[in-house]
Amino acid sequence: MRSAGAADPAWQGGAWGERAHAVLCPNPSPMTLEGTNTWVLLEPGSGEAVVVDPGPLDEAHLAAVLDHVARRDARVALTLLTHGHADHAESADRWARLTAAPVRRCGPGHDDLQAGQRVDVGGLEVLVVPTPGHTADSLSFLLPAEQVLLTGDTVLGRGTTVVAYPDGDLTSYLESLERLRALTRSGAASSIAPGHGPVVPDATGVVEHYWRHRHARLEQVRQAVAQLHPTDDPGRGDLADRVVEQVYADTPRAVWPAARLSVLAQLDYLGALTD
Repeated sequence: MRSAGAADPAWQGGAWGERAHAVLCPNPSPMTLEGTNTWVLLEPGSGEAVVVDPGPLDEAHLAAVLDHVARRDARVALTLLTHGHADHAESADRWARLTAAPVRRCGPGHDDLQAGQRVDVGGLEVLVVPTPGHTADSLSFLLPAEQVLLTGDTVLGRGTTVVAYPDGDLTSYLESLERLRALTRSGAASSIAPGHGPVVPDATGVVEHYWRHRHARLEQVRQAVAQLHPTDDPGRGDLADRVVEQVYADTPRAVWPAARLSVLAQLDYLGALTD
C-alpha cells in the first residue's frame, strides 16, 4: 500500500525527459503522497498536448495545468485517465469543458481505450497498457520514444499501492505486474512516471520489488489466516481486521483502512472469505 508520512519536499513535479512534465496537485496526504501528478505529454516542437489525469476538482490546479500548456505554446488535444478514482479523475468533466478536448479511459463507451492501442497526437506516440488490479479500469501508458511508462496507481514513486477490493482484485494485479515485468525486462520501459510520488529511474528494479513484495505479503496473509481462522471470538473483530493488525503491525494506522482493502483482496484470492 502507499507509504505514509510527510511529503518529500524534493518532489514538486517537473520535467522527465523531453516529452513528459508533471504538474503536481496540492492534495498531499498519506494516500496521495506529495499529491496527484498530472502529466502533460508533448512531442518536441508540437502544439498539441496530451494530459494524463487532470486530478481532483481543484480549480487552481486545473488553471495551473492550463497555464503550463499555454506557456509551451500548446493546447490540450486529448486527455487520458489511468483510472477513475477521484484524486485522478474527479475533474474530468470540468476539464473537458475547459479544454474542449476528448477524455478517453477504460470503461463502457464508444471511445474506449483498448489493450495495445496506439494513440498519436501531434507526433507523440502513446501505447495503451492494461494494468487492472488496483482498480478494474486501471491503465498505464507507454511513451516508446523515451521508454517512459506512466503507471497511475499501479506503481507509485514511493511505497507500494493498494489493491482496492472489491473493484480491484489480486489475480488481475499479479497479471499486471507480470506484464510490467515483461516490458521492463525487454527494455521497452526503462523509467516510471507514477500517479503519485517522484519519478522512478529504475523501472525494472521497482517492478521487481513490487512483485516480490506482493508475493511476500500474500504469504504473510496465508500464515495469518492459518493462525487466526476460524475463531469463536467475535469480539476480536472480523478476519480482515485481525489480519491487518498482524501483517501490517509496522505500518502507520492512518493507512490501515487501505491495507484492509488489500487484505480483503488477498483473502479472496486465497479463498478465505466467508459469507
